[in-house]
Amino acid sequence: MHAVVRGDVQGVGFRYYVQRKARQLGLPGWVRNNDDGSVELVAEGERDALEQLQRAVEEGPRGARVDRVDAQWSHGTGGLKPFDLAW
Repeated sequence: MHAVVRGDVQGVGFRYYVQRKARQLGLPGWVRNNDDGSVELVAEGERDALEQLQRAVEEGPRGARVDRVDAQWSHGTGGLKPFDLAW
């Protein structure tokens, strides 16, 4: 899953929230802030776990406001490392 999250999602702990949720679900991947104020993430794994992550991202942490999540799904490559912050 590749997703771009738009809204008030930077400076509110959003990346750490996504990282924590993805690790709880055992998903590899990464999350980063984009220059346009959005947050972008990539994760691989079982469809159910990815759907749980997507729901968590749509809700966001306290203090965030998620306006939109644009998610695209594709087949995983198996090349992602344990979920971490990307810079």
